[in-house]
Amino acid sequence: MENSHSASYAAAGVDITAGYKAVELMKGHVARTAIPGVLGGVGGFGGLFEPDLAGMEHPVLISGTDGVGTKLRVAQYLDKHDTIGIDCVAMCVNDVICAGARPIIFLDYIACGRNVPERIAAIVAGVAEGCVQAGCALVGGETAEHPGVMPADDYDLAGFTVGIVDKSKILDNSSMRAGDVILALPSSGVHSNGFSLVRKVFDLDRHPENVDRPCDELGMTLGEALLAPTKIYVKPVLALMEAVTVKGVSHITGGGFYENIPRSIPDGLSARIEKRTVRGMPIFDLIQKAGDIPERDMFNTFNMGVGMTVTVAEADADKALDVLKGQGVDAYVLGTIVSGGERVQLV
Repeated sequence: MENSHSASYAAAGVDITAGYKAVELMKGHVARTAIPGVLGGVGGFGGLFEPDLAGMEHPVLISGTDGVGTKLRVAQYLDKHDTIGIDCVAMCVNDVICAGARPIIFLDYIACGRNVPERIAAIVAGVAEGCVQAGCALVGGETAEHPGVMPADDYDLAGFTVGIVDKSKILDNSSMRAGDVILALPSSGVHSNGFSLVRKVFDLDRHPENVDRPCDELGMTLGEALLAPTKIYVKPVLALMEAVTVKGVSHITGGGFYENIPRSIPDGLSARIEKRTVRGMPIFDLIQKAGDIPERDMFNTFNMGVGMTVTVAEADADKALDVLKGQGVDAYVLGTIVSGGERVQLV
């Protein structure tokens, strides 16, 4: 590629040599994610992966795709780009684990107004770290310059993952019953949803300098708290599935408790949660106070400190908590499954 250069394309705003430099800078990060099954390296027209199907009677592929949303603005205001990729991976792999699938490959897509190789490499470093945490391989991606369409320093990030699970082990909520226990897996903060409201509450678009505001109640600046990467739950949930029967998993993203928890609960049943059991976080108290946001809206927008819920039989609850704590997750009992009523009952 050393002889590849187009002065005409560069004059139009696209520097293809910057793309080559970015690829060279990211190769080391991508190498960190290599797992058995990866074939070839970065630079081909497609990512190759040979899955190990040993022990699987009926393997099923499960895919997921997502972006980071307007949390990207916080990263841009802070000029810190090496963790936003973790969020991108998390939003995808945390979805496929809800079906019981182990993510095996990941691809990213970065659109930017101008390709700054060091910034692109920093973004990919975060993606690679997310893949390491999830146990999947970064097998490819794409960086596209959009001059005249996006501002020079703007970028967007999206990702795509494929997971695999034996058909007999796909999580099925048909066995869920009243009396089953809902466990909370704590979040690391706001994660990657609700940032349009966050930006409005703290007036970040008119005053981006607010991200540098120290907050005594947070023990850090506002920007540092908001940029905390989304927690990846893949390995703890896979370990839990090996130890007990998991009846349902919900990834708490946009829509908060009210939209996401019912997605893992069959018709005719509801989740009963006592608000006092929810282990809140200072960042959510700050958001609610700064925006004068009603409590219902908070629980219908943010994760409120609960990044994922897992439902198990009451008899398995203590063992499940022990397994999760052994995986470094300080899980706790959030509520119970009950018959009828509103799908999520916060009392």
